[in-house]
Amino acid sequence: MKLKTTLGVLVGSLVAGASLSAFAQGQGAFEVEAFSKYYQPQGSRDLEDGGGLFGASASYFLTDDVSLGISHGVYRDLNSNHPIDNGSHKDIKGSLTSVDAVYHFGQPGAGLRPYVSAGLAYQTIGQADRSGRDKSTLVTAGTGLKYYFTDMLFAKAGVDGTYNIDDGYSEWMGGIGIGMNFGGSGRKVAAAPAPEPVMAAAAVAEPPQEPMAEVVRVELDVKFDFDKAVVRRESYRDIEDLANFMKQYPTTTTVVEGHTDSVGTDQYNQRLSERRAQAVRRVLVDQYGVASNRVDSVGYGESRPVADNATEAGRQINRRVEAEVEAQIK
Repeated sequence: MKLKTTLGVLVGSLVAGASLSAFAQGQGAFEVEAFSKYYQPQGSRDLEDGGGLFGASASYFLTDDVSLGISHGVYRDLNSNHPIDNGSHKDIKGSLTSVDAVYHFGQPGAGLRPYVSAGLAYQTIGQADRSGRDKSTLVTAGTGLKYYFTDMLFAKAGVDGTYNIDDGYSEWMGGIGIGMNFGGSGRKVAAAPAPEPVMAAAAVAEPPQEPMAEVVRVELDVKFDFDKAVVRRESYRDIEDLANFMKQYPTTTTVVEGHTDSVGTDQYNQRLSERRAQAVRRVLVDQYGVASNRVDSVGYGESRPVADNATEAGRQINRRVEAEVEAQIK
């Protein structure tokens, strides 16, 4: 089955458009897709071998993982088994419109995201032995893989099954697609430029609790951009200082705590705080060699503010990851 020339043109346009900018995925994102599927009709339809379904879809992400979409496609290259008067075969035409809910596995962002889907569809398709079209309501289910080359551009491959409620038989399709993702939770509110991060990574001596002993402590406070879980490059030096302290005192452990401001839902902010804590933990373990069993991470969402969330300055302070390491020396 050959892809149509127009689909190739659209693919080129999507690739070119993806180079312009990248938008965050997740809740609130909008996706468009062009697809081509191989349609295998049920035997009782009296059609020759399967043909193609070509179309497009649009969907909206209700959460980071669940999207609701609508698609429309037209059938091509379908023919009746019975030749007509001039010896040729009847060209069968039709269309398929569907509404589907899709659950995506994995995390938003570049990379592989398997999915499963379910929905309802309305099919009109020509009949082999008479004029007019057969109109049917279908239940659909599918599974496949989406690969996001960037936050914005993805390719898709999957298999869909349909059950004809009206006539009681099943059919299947397999296909590929390419599309673009726009918006998402990363664009909920326009964030003002963040101030220089406030860091603290110096050892602070406390009064000795025992004769000939004193306690030393390293405190880490890493700030994040609005709705981001990416460690800023300028924060690496402070994280390295904490790692060096832990290497100097090899019995120490720490818990990396993630926090957010109050913008967004409680559920979304909880996950964002966990991703921020995990990001700092990965730098400690992967970049600076602290043993993984010495570093835990936890997210507290927006539940532990240290500044007023009613102001932009306060929200910037609350977008943070904190850690503390304490050792006793003689």
